[in-house]
Amino acid sequence: MPAKDLYHDTVKNALEKEGWTVTDNLPLKVGKRDLLIDLGAEKLLVAERANQKIAVEVKSFIGASPVSDLEQALGQYLLYEDLMRIQYPDRLLYLAVRDSVYESFFQEEIVQIVLASRRLKLLIFDEIQEVIIQWIPEVR
Repeated sequence: MPAKDLYHDTVKNALEKEGWTVTDNLPLKVGKRDLLIDLGAEKLLVAERANQKIAVEVKSFIGASPVSDLEQALGQYLLYEDLMRIQYPDRLLYLAVRDSVYESFFQEEIVQIVLASRRLKLLIFDEIQEVIIQWIPEVR
């Protein structure tokens, strides 16, 4: 089993505070390959009476190069998103990043180009208070 990201439990706690039912490691199996997305979560939307389901890949962006961290995160995100369309078509994939990373590195042109062209779904969290600051796009 792969090691948890540094902020895995932080994001899990933040989701639970918002009423999500969270499970660790959403499995993806393709042929001989077994992959794991960090978190799977479900939330009952009382107003619509339907289950909303997401998967969350948590990334810390604490490596020596934030661009290298972005390359790895983007590669995983795109791979998981493609595989989820087949195995979990009712789930949306979100990339979870700290508020400080979003407010600094994610505002740089290199990231803005990727966000605009790839339309990544982001979950922005505060690692100290263990809360979700923002969903992009907003979860309803």
